[in-house]
Amino acid sequence: MTVVARRFRSIPECSALDTWVKITVLLAPYAGSDSRRELESIAGIASSIITRNAMKDSALVVSGAGPRVRVYCLHDEDAITGDGVNEQALAFDATSGDWKMSVPCPADDLEWVQSALKKKSTRVTARDMTSDLGEDTSDGTERISRSFAVDKEAFFRS
Repeated sequence: MTVVARRFRSIPECSALDTWVKITVLLAPYAGSDSRRELESIAGIASSIITRNAMKDSALVVSGAGPRVRVYCLHDEDAITGDGVNEQALAFDATSGDWKMSVPCPADDLEWVQSALKKKSTRVTARDMTSDLGEDTSDGTERISRSFAVDKEAFFRS
């Protein structure tokens, strides 16, 4: 599976809401699309998550028909200096087709964020920001395995 990562400048360089607007445009590039409207509808919830630095070390993850997209936010000095920033547009629409989004969230906010997201979206879910990502779980969030093995024989077969 191909994975694409982006890192956005956030607080104090950019407000949490402005950061979410940029992320929304990245993920759903077509103004007026259903996906764009869905992401715009959760702007307040997403801004709260960004404000809590939840996306600093744990990615927002979008999976669907194309490559998996991971989005991080840079805060404080990292946001000011811009080291590691990559806000470049994607070469594809991450929210085309059947897509899902898993948003990291501090444990003490998880219950209200999950409840608020459920009222606004069937595609966007929240997970504890300290949890691993990878294989699907029963609540629709994703978990990515941190360990894997490469079959060298299959890799080097001609």
